[in-house]
Formats: sequence, structure tokens, C-alpha cells
Amino acid sequence: MFGQSGGELSEPCPQTLRGSIERVTFHNEENGYAVLRVVPRGKRGPVTVVGRIAAPNAGEEIVASGEWHDDERFGAQFRAAEITSSEPGSLEGIERYLGSGLVEGIGPVYAKKLVEHFGAEVFDVIDHRSKRLEEVEGIGAKRRKEIKAAWAKQKAVRQIMVFLHQHGISTARAVRIYKTYGDSAIDKVKADPYRLARDLHGVGFKTADAIAAKLGVSGAAGTRVEAGLDHCLEAAVGAGHCALPEAELLASATELLGVEGGVAAEALARLLGAGRLERDGGLIYPPRLLEAERELAARLRALAAAAASHPALDVEKALAWAERKVGYPLAPGQRAAVASALRERVLVITGGPGVGKTTILNAALRILRAKGVQPVLCAPTGRAAKRMAESTGIEAKTVHRLLEFQGGAEGFARDAARPLEGELFVVDEASMLDLPLAAALLRALPGDAHLWFVGDVDQLPSVGPGCVLADLIDSGLVPVARLDEIFRQSGSSRIVRAAHEINSGRLPPELDEAAPPARGTDFFFIERDDPEAAADTLVKLVRDRLPGRFGLDPIGDIQVLAPMHRGVLGTAALNRRLGDALNPAHEATFEIERFGARYRAGDKVIALRNNYEKETFNGDIGRVAEIGTDPGRVRVEFDDGRGADYEPGELDELAPAYAITVHKSQGSEFPCVVVPIVSQQYALLRRNLLYTAITRGKRIVVLVGQRRAAAMAVRNAEGRERHRQLRERLASD
Repeated sequence: MFGQSGGELSEPCPQTLRGSIERVTFHNEENGYAVLRVVPRGKRGPVTVVGRIAAPNAGEEIVASGEWHDDERFGAQFRAAEITSSEPGSLEGIERYLGSGLVEGIGPVYAKKLVEHFGAEVFDVIDHRSKRLEEVEGIGAKRRKEIKAAWAKQKAVRQIMVFLHQHGISTARAVRIYKTYGDSAIDKVKADPYRLARDLHGVGFKTADAIAAKLGVSGAAGTRVEAGLDHCLEAAVGAGHCALPEAELLASATELLGVEGGVAAEALARLLGAGRLERDGGLIYPPRLLEAERELAARLRALAAAAASHPALDVEKALAWAERKVGYPLAPGQRAAVASALRERVLVITGGPGVGKTTILNAALRILRAKGVQPVLCAPTGRAAKRMAESTGIEAKTVHRLLEFQGGAEGFARDAARPLEGELFVVDEASMLDLPLAAALLRALPGDAHLWFVGDVDQLPSVGPGCVLADLIDSGLVPVARLDEIFRQSGSSRIVRAAHEINSGRLPPELDEAAPPARGTDFFFIERDDPEAAADTLVKLVRDRLPGRFGLDPIGDIQVLAPMHRGVLGTAALNRRLGDALNPAHEATFEIERFGARYRAGDKVIALRNNYEKETFNGDIGRVAEIGTDPGRVRVEFDDGRGADYEPGELDELAPAYAITVHKSQGSEFPCVVVPIVSQQYALLRRNLLYTAITRGKRIVVLVGQRRAAAMAVRNAEGRERHRQLRERLASD
């Protein structure tokens, strides 16, 4: 028997149906729900069976427990509360099973040949006497080995799928789990179910904990409590912290696990004693982040202590030369910033939109390149690197590509043992640089490197742990060129003006009921007090009004930025509505649904994590080019021309992108940005979030919602403090 799938019965079901699967009409790998055409034993015609089963295939024998119902649309159906499946028993079932596409290398033709030659022994032959397969015409040594390997793989995957489904895990993750653990997957999960949460993206602690409970792990077991502490700390890291105060970590763990504080404290002591966690300055760190924080501070301090070693030049003459080259005089603040760039080993250039950061960068680079200095340009995201290259005329790479990321545990090829080549390194959008990536970059710099960080410190901090740019500025370790004057080329833009007004705590007139009506050309507010009405208006704006008035492509040019995932105006609901409005289903449309999201050919999508095998990176945006069914795959063409294929079980690496969170938009610019803002989003109504959202728009920004919600965001400058100690390490004597 292969195994079983299905839920618990709410009441006894006296009826049992036995038969063989003729066809799998529908199967949702996410939750196991299936519609099967089954030929019952002793009856002629097939019947419809609906229920949950892990991995059904044509030809299998099933035993289903449930009741008959008359469906108004589909007629009589057997609704099963529980379905068990086993190998097919009849020759006809065996042939249908082998020919269903389950085993690579065997289609209907070879299935018929194999059954005719070996009869009911065919499974045993493939398992134990596969050499005999060569007795069948058309099967040589190569095909025989392929069939043997494919048969072994499908059996292992199937066993995993059934096991996981029985324990509450989506069967869509079965292939990934098999790829991670191989044939020993079930043994490894049974030995330590919590490793699923550690090793596999998308499998959380609660899922692993539920499996552990079914496997008999007690609530106060040491392995469970230690895993819970790990989870609480890693959840904090996911929220941007580098560490947690010990009391806060213990409180989170006891609440999560439902154990006494003493039990959690004992488990924490064991983790600290084993070096799995570390204590420093009253904070509990994952060892990798404590090491990264210490290393980054030490390397930045050593670099900042050295004098610049650029070729000798007369700064005033160089500035005058640069002004002639760019064709206009630099403002005093810009001249001072360029002079600092020429004199300092490490420099931070920060400021909001329209203050001339690019002008300063280009002027300083022009001067140093004329002196033979070869700069190396990089940014945390592909979009930011592309913009940097376009604005400077110099090649720019992502930090990951610059460091030659190898994937997996191998990390970066560039490090202290094999440093980068270059004299001057420039990091744009430096507010996005998290602690591990910053440490990796500093580790790979040559000893005589010069380093500039360019970015807007008032934007949201990095998605990953730490506040590297803010800590570097606040530490006083290095010179900072802070720009706040808006220049003539940006002064007429209400987007730029509104962003600066918000950043200084002032409500733009477009959002202020007491202010005279504002007539902007690029920054607009549409008042909708009801969230449902705001959602309706937002869809009409994206689909009709903005494309009609400004000639924008509703999918390629307009980006909705939502503060949160949930709610009527969250990304999940908006993506459904916008997908239906901009890419509606037609009769011939094929769609696939996985991990709570639906995809159709033509849909806009975003990558949620780095996948170095596919060469896709967190934040990459593209469109679904094709959805294939044989084999199942989703082809995505990204905006920079790269393409990647995703298996159904890999779709948790993607998300619909008609609406994305403001955090996901960092490092990107869009021709038009639409932002819903209502008081129901109060938990995320913060000044730096609204400021970041507005600064993502190049030509048009539209806010839709409530003035009072916008006012709440502008007033709330506190942000969420992240636990870390980089600033103190940088500032220490």
C-alpha cells in the first residue's frame, strides 16, 4: 500500500467504495483535494469521487469512506472523508498506471508492451530485476536505467508526499523536500521534524511543531524548546533585528511554546553552552550575526583610520574643471561633498530626492577617472545597479554579483583570501545594505580600497537585519555629506517637494484639508473614506484613468505599493482584483494556484528570494510568459530579459506583483506609483514608509484613501527600533 490521505470524519460514514482510478480529473497539490473518476468493483460505469488524497494516479486501487450526494451541477458524487490508495491490481490498471506519465521514459506505448511481456510482475521486475526490461523491444540499457531511476524517484517522492500530507504539510513542497534530503527524507523528518523549519523556505515552525506532536514529541521536550528559541530569534532577524534582549527572547518563546519560563531558560543555557547562540552586551545573537557585526565594525574602523591615497590633485582646480565638463556650477553643498569625496578614504553621501546625489557622484567620478582611478560600482538590487549604470555611464553590478555568490553554503567567491580588484568602491542605495551583505563586501575589499556609501538614510531600512547606513552615520566614524537643498531641475516636481515635506514632518497641501486646494501635475490625492471604495477607485485608476490620461501601460508602468499584505487594501486582495482587471481569464486561459496565489500567462510577478541557479534575485519583476502542463512549469520573463522556469512546488519563490509592499519596492523606481492609505493600516502608518513609497515614483504619484491616515503616517516618526550594536562598536575607542 502506498499510504493514505484525508481528514478526520466529523461523524461515522457507513459507506465504503472500492475501485480503480480511471482518470484524475482535478488535483490540488496544495491541499490534496481531488476529483477522481473511479471504476467501482462489480460495476460497469465510472463514478465521481471527491476528497483529499496526496498523490493520485490513474490505475491505482482506492478504498474511499464517505457518503453519496446529489450535486445540482455534477450529479451523483461520492464525497469521501478518507481515501487510501494502493498499487493497481488488474493488468488494465497496471497499464493505465504506468502509462499515466508517472514514470519518465514510460508512456502508453511502452506501458502496454511492459504489461504484455511481464504481466502482474512488472512492478517487481522494475524494482528488483530491471535488467530484464531490455527483453522488451525498444528498451536498451540507457532507457532501462532511466526507467529504473525514474521509478525509484517517483516512489520516494510519493512516499514523502503521503507522509507529509498525513502530517498537515502541503504536498506541493514534496519535491523540494526530496531534493533537499533525498531518499532519507522521511527518516530525517522523523528524527528531527524541526529541521524542516530550519532548512526549507516556506515551512514554518508551527508546521514542524505540528508534525513533531504527531510523532510523539512532548510539549516540554528539550528539542522542541530549543527549536522554539531558535525560531523566535530567527523571526526577529526576519523583522530586521540582529539580536534580542534575553528577557524578550525568553518571553517570546514561553508564549509560543506554552512552557514555563524556567524550562525556556534552561534550554537557552544549553544553546549558549553549545555555541548555537551567543550572548553579547545583554543581547542574544545568532553566532553568524554577532561575527558579522564585529567584523564589519573592525574593518570599517581600520579603513576609516587610513588616509586617502588618490593621485595628488588641486581640489579647487578639479572642481572648476568638473563644472566646465558638466556645464553648470555646483552649489556650495555639492562642492563640499565632491571635495570630501576626493580627500577621504570612506565617505557617506546622503539626502532625499532631487538634492543632487547623482550630480556629486558623477562630478567626483569624472575627476578621479581623469586621474586614472578605476571605480567599481555596485548596488544591493539589480534595478538599482541598472539605474546607477545609466546615470554614470559606468558598469554597475549587484553586490552579490560583484562578490561572485556561489550559492548554498559556499557563500561568496570573493573574500579576504581572494579580494576584489579596484581602488574605489561605490555602493548606491546603501540604505538597503543589511549587516551580512555589508560584512561580506568589507571582507572582500582590498587593503588600499576607498569606499563611498550613497543613499537616503531617511528611507526604510534594509529588509535584512541591521541598519548599516544609519549606524555608520550616527557613529561619527566617517565624514558625512548630508544634502537637503532641492535643485532647479527637481524644484517644480510636487513628488520631490511632497517627499521632503513629509520627511520634515509637514503635511503636504494635497493631504491637508486646511490648506488651499493644490493643483499638482505629478502628485495627487484622491479621498476615499471607505476601504472598499478606495479599492474600487484604485482598480479604475490603474486600469482606465491613468493610462487614458498619461498614456501609461497599466502593467508595465504603474506600480501599486501597499503598506501591508492583509486586508481589502493589502497586496493579496489587490493582486486578485488587479489581476482580474488587467489580465482577465478567457475560455482558453490556463491558470495555476499554489501557496495562496493564482497565476495566469501575462501576469506580473516578483521574485521573493535569491535563486542563484536560476539567476533570479529578490525584488526582480517580470511577467508569466507561459504555463506548461507537461511537465508542469511556469516560465517567467523578467524585465531585464532574463528568463526562468519554476516547477509548481517552487512557486513560493514568486508572488503576484500588480501590488507589492513598500519594502519590496526599495531600490526601484517606477513611472507611476499608486499608494492606498487608510487608518486600518495603522500598524504600518509610519513617516519613513510613506516617504519611501512616494520617492519610488518618477513621473506620477497618486495616494488613494483617507487624509487622517496620511496625517497619522506623517506624525509617526518613531519607526521600529532594531536591536543591534553596530553603532556602538563603530563609535567605541
